[in-house]
Amino acid sequence: MSPKLFSIFRNKELTKESVSKDIISGIIVAIIALPLSIALAISSGVSPEKGLITAITAGFIISFLGGSRVQIGGPTGAFVVIVYGIVMEHGMTGLIISTIMAGIILILMGLLKFGSLIKYVPKTITVGFTSGIAITLLVTQLKDFFGLKISDVPAECLAKLGSYINNINTFDAVTFIVGLACVLIMVFWPKVNKNIPGSIIALILATLAVQLFNIKVDTIGSVYTDISASIPMPTIPDIDLNTIKQLIKPSLTIAVLAAIESLLSCVVSDKMIDDEHDSNMELIAQGLGNIASALFGGIPATGAIARTAANVKNGGKTPIAGIIHAIVLLLIMVLLMPLAKMIPMTVLSSILIIVSYNMGEWKEFGEMLKLPKGDVVAFLATFILTVVFDLVVAIGVGMIISIIVSLFRKYKESQVEEEYDIEIDNIG
Repeated sequence: MSPKLFSIFRNKELTKESVSKDIISGIIVAIIALPLSIALAISSGVSPEKGLITAITAGFIISFLGGSRVQIGGPTGAFVVIVYGIVMEHGMTGLIISTIMAGIILILMGLLKFGSLIKYVPKTITVGFTSGIAITLLVTQLKDFFGLKISDVPAECLAKLGSYINNINTFDAVTFIVGLACVLIMVFWPKVNKNIPGSIIALILATLAVQLFNIKVDTIGSVYTDISASIPMPTIPDIDLNTIKQLIKPSLTIAVLAAIESLLSCVVSDKMIDDEHDSNMELIAQGLGNIASALFGGIPATGAIARTAANVKNGGKTPIAGIIHAIVLLLIMVLLMPLAKMIPMTVLSSILIIVSYNMGEWKEFGEMLKLPKGDVVAFLATFILTVVFDLVVAIGVGMIISIIVSLFRKYKESQVEEEYDIEIDNIG
């Protein structure tokens, strides 16, 4: 069990050409990660720079110590609802402690070689909770997309929708038009240029339009007046036994989701580069990355499937690309944070609306509904419970149903075999 970067150095696989491709890919991925990191932080109920801190600290460690050649780590849409709920109930200190505890759990999972267990999670479960998370992420974006004025938004998905309906009279048409324009740009931009991310084009054009024409919409700077442009010193929060008891459930939620999403990302990238990741080393790196992110005031991190795929498509071959991505984000944070304050909030919500759509496995969703009834029940239970309750309940119930269905099938198969054997004996 060894980090991929170390084995690459030992095997002397690096060349000038591969390093140059990694640098270019790292820069491109950093540009993609910039608006996403800020948007995900805001949607999680924390200040914008905490998303960048997460992408920088966790992203660096996950690439440096991870078990994948091309994994890009950072904040992801899957964590938004979970993080928002923890912040609302336990505050930022509670989130930091939960993330540290989750990091320790991930390290233990890696040391105990739990990484290979990912292959035993049925596709019905992974598609169910991924699609459920996509729906909940979409719902979190509606407030800023429609310009609704709500001071205290509930954490639960259905409660959020109720709050939006109750405050529909605060709908702002100008905010909605700016957000809708951004969505259209991101949808149609790939037909113009596939190399430059549509999210960056939408962000730049919308920000310029709002500033030049003095359009009255909420911006990052108007909502968050005190944004830091530097990485803070690491701090260790006070932790006692009572706090650990209160936060064990959210910590397990973070750890389970980080493990599943990061290893699924590794599996996807393995197919793209014809390689095989070290799942246990990846879990250890994810754990260390989350601990580092929390100590510097960041939020939970995991392997980001979309950014990892973008890394591969842009020529990334080794973990150097992920390290460059973290360094470039650090430079952007230090040098350009004052400009980030001008970004309209509706732009960030439009970016995450596109992310939520791309995140949902809608093609597989339809395929899941064509499976045998037992599998459909497991799938729908996971999907609905993810939206209505939380991920731990959803995965737990979904796995129990899947196990029961599997045992029932084996029982039926054994019954058929016994009947067949009896018929053979009678013939004999």
